[in-house]
Amino acid sequence: MAERTAEGERFARVDWYAEELGASVFVGCEFVDADLTEVTTRGARFEDCEFRGGQLNASSHEGTSFTGCRFTRTSFFAATLLGCKLVGSTFSGAKLRPMTVEGGNWSYVNLRGADLSGLDLTGVRLVEADLAEADLRGTVLRDADLTRAVLRNVTLDGADLVGADLSDVALRGLEWKGAKVDTTLALLIAEAQGAVVTD
Repeated sequence: MAERTAEGERFARVDWYAEELGASVFVGCEFVDADLTEVTTRGARFEDCEFRGGQLNASSHEGTSFTGCRFTRTSFFAATLLGCKLVGSTFSGAKLRPMTVEGGNWSYVNLRGADLSGLDLTGVRLVEADLAEADLRGTVLRDADLTRAVLRNVTLDGADLVGADLSDVALRGLEWKGAKVDTTLALLIAEAQGAVVTD
């Protein structure tokens, strides 16, 4: 399939298995129960698109943007996202693991209640991301930017947050059992629990 540009189109039950979409552009489009298994994109742009159901299993995306998109019950099983932009996108009932992620900007995403356990999100930008009630057990968030992110009632057992920026994040009341943190974050956690830290 050649690169395409589409705006406001509805793609229902399309079968694009293993198609190379390159730098295609989709604006305001709907993908309903679409089979995008093993699809590859490079520098593609999905803007304000809606994905309902469907499969992105084993798909590969490099430098692609999914901005302001809505993913409902969409499967990303074994998908690869390299340097992708997901700013402002919402995930509801989506299957996001296992998945390979290298960097990228996920600021303002809504991942409320998502199962992100065991994912490696090293260096991902998650500014003001809504991760409330998400499962982050064993998740690697090394050097991730979580500035002003919402972490209410998240599960952090065994998570790796070394080097992560949690500026302006409400840390009080979170469970840190087995989580890996650096000195800077350890001090912030202690202060959030009411400790007075002195030199």
